[in-house]
Amino acid sequence: MKKLESTWYNMAIVLTLISVIAGASLAWVNGLTKGPIAEIQKRNEAQAIKTVLCDDDAQVTDTVVNGDVVLYLSENGAAVKTMDPDNGSFGGGLTIMVGLDKEFHVLGYTVLVSNETPGLGAKAGEWFQKGGKGDIIGKVAGQLATTKDNGEIDAITASTITSRAFLRAVNNAYAEYSKVLRPEAEVDVHTSATAVKKAEEKGAACGRACKKACKEACDGACENGSACKKACKRSCMKNKNVEEDKI
Repeated sequence: MKKLESTWYNMAIVLTLISVIAGASLAWVNGLTKGPIAEIQKRNEAQAIKTVLCDDDAQVTDTVVNGDVVLYLSENGAAVKTMDPDNGSFGGGLTIMVGLDKEFHVLGYTVLVSNETPGLGAKAGEWFQKGGKGDIIGKVAGQLATTKDNGEIDAITASTITSRAFLRAVNNAYAEYSKVLRPEAEVDVHTSATAVKKAEEKGAACGRACKKACKEACDGACENGSACKKACKRSCMKNKNVEEDKI
């Protein structure tokens, strides 16, 4: 067989053929694996829902999809698939499933996707768990922040950027779940600051409508002088030392 001459024309043909064959092979393999991979992801998410809700018998009663955020609602709370709305993590991607009860306490969480630096950002899967240095379990989501940002959560050692991204993702879960439980309240997804749109009728307390942070003191937010329950917990913007109201 005559040897193919080494010309630009011949090399272009050979490279084109190799590319076509390689592309066709990858497409064929992708077609074979796409279904099984999707099924595995579905099973993993189903298990993650039970894990973050701390209930092996948890049943999803409804599903709400808002962009990249998916809320799996149950009788006692919600498992929220969420990510950092600012996409500010070091590796460029962090997707978590976080469980919240109807009082917005963190029940549990698991990291679904992480492109963080191994050994640093990847520690998020354990760092914020119960008993961990940055334990968020049982805390009220909404304005969780690192100590470097005047919060109370210890950041992952040498990985503050990832810690901030993780906590923003948790706060984002709170913001989205708030829209489901409190459609009357306006929520800023990025800061999770909640403003009261209207007080409940007939002197009912505002509930959690201005929890965690208020743009103004809570005076007048509820009728009949009733204080906003747990509103302005930790701080009001006008007075960062205001303690939680004891009602």
